[in-house]
Amino acid sequence: MANTRKKHSPEFKAKVALAAVREEGTVAELSSRFGVHASQIHAWKKTLLDGTAGLFAATKPPGGEATAEAQMAPLYEKIGQLTVERDFFRKRSGP
Repeated sequence: MANTRKKHSPEFKAKVALAAVREEGTVAELSSRFGVHASQIHAWKKTLLDGTAGLFAATKPPGGEATAEAQMAPLYEKIGQLTVERDFFRKRSGP
């Protein structure tokens, strides 16, 4: 008889990791309460703590995309102008 692996939902993982962060009990107690191995709780807790910094770093101010496009427009114009000039001088210089 083959053992099948349990597949836990992200909500369950978050619930267990938050319980570990809040120290609602020892890891052994949480392990027996949720039916998950202690090393798995440690891994989920570490993932939770490592990922929280990304929540604050990934926030962008509203309208940031429009501002970036406004900054890029003059650069694209300059690229177009330099391309035309390069092609003009290439034709004038001969083969």
